[in-house]
Amino acid sequence: MTNPHVHTSNSKLAMKVSRRTIYGNLLLTAFKLAAGILAHSSAMISDAVHSGSDVFSTLIVMIGMRISGRKPDGAHRYGHERLESIAAILLAVVLAITGVGIGYSGLRQIISISYTNLAVPGILALIAAVVSIVVKEGMFWYTKQAADQIHSAALMADAWHHRSDALSSIGSLVGILGARLSFPVLDPLASLVICLFILKAAYDIFMSAVRQLVDQSADPEVELAMSHIIEQQEGVLHLDVLRTRQFGNRLYIDVEIAADGNQPLFAAHQIADEVHDQIEACFPPVKHCMVHVNPLDVPSPGPNTVTAAPADEQQETPLV
Repeated sequence: MTNPHVHTSNSKLAMKVSRRTIYGNLLLTAFKLAAGILAHSSAMISDAVHSGSDVFSTLIVMIGMRISGRKPDGAHRYGHERLESIAAILLAVVLAITGVGIGYSGLRQIISISYTNLAVPGILALIAAVVSIVVKEGMFWYTKQAADQIHSAALMADAWHHRSDALSSIGSLVGILGARLSFPVLDPLASLVICLFILKAAYDIFMSAVRQLVDQSADPEVELAMSHIIEQQEGVLHLDVLRTRQFGNRLYIDVEIAADGNQPLFAAHQIADEVHDQIEACFPPVKHCMVHVNPLDVPSPGPNTVTAAPADEQQETPLV
C-alpha cells in the first residue's frame, strides 16, 4: 500500500499552492477593478470579474483535494480519490462557461455597432492588463508544476483556469490598445480567439477526468516500463498478465507472474513482494499493486540427465 505520508505531503502542497493563488487573485482583482473604474475601461472591469471567479474555482479545488484525501472508511474501502476527478469535471464546466461567456460577449459586440461609441480608456488600464498577464501566467506555471508533481487533475484544471484569465487579459490589452488607436473592433475579435483556446483546455481537462472515472488503463508507455521492471526481478520466469486502471489520479495494478513451481511457498512469496515493492517504488501514482504467482514446472536435473559442457570447454573429436 502507498505510504500515507506521501499522500499527506501531496495534499499539503496542493493546499499551499491554492491558498497562495487565492491571495494573489484577491489582490489582482482589487487592482484591476480600481484600474478599470479609474481608467474608464469596461474591458478591464470585466477582466477583474473574471479574476474574481478564479477564487471560486480554487475553492472547489481545495474542497475536492480535502475530501479526496480522506482515509478509507467502511463505506469507501478503496478511498475517495475519485472525488478529485469530480472536482476537475466541475472546474472544466466552469472553464467552458467562462470561455463561452467571453466568446458570446465578443460576438455580440461585433454584431452590434455599440463598440464604436466606447470611451477611450486611460493608460492605467493598459498597465493593469500587462500586470494581469504576467501575474496570471506566473500562477499558471506555478500551479501546473505542483499539479504535475502530485499528479492532480483538479489542480491542473485550476492551472488552466489561471491561463484562461491570462488569455482574457491579453484580449483586454488588445481591446484597450485598439480603442486608444481608434480600432475598438480588435477587442471582440480577440475575445473570439481566446474563447476557442479556453474551450479546448476545458475539453482536455474534462476528458482527462472522465478517463480517471471509467477505469481506463495507464498509458502504453507506462505499462511497457512496468513490464520491463517486473521481468527484471530475480525469480520471475515470465510475465503472464499486467492490468492497470485509473482510480482518480492514482493507479491500481494487477500482475500475474510465473515462477518456479518446485520452490517453497515462502520463496515464491518473496518474489511477489519484490515485484510489488519495485512497482510502487518506481511509479509514485500507484496506490496498490496486487501480485499473483503462477507455478511453472521447471524440471530439475535427474540422474540420467546429460549436461553439456560449456562451449569453451568442449573438445573436438579427432577425425580418424
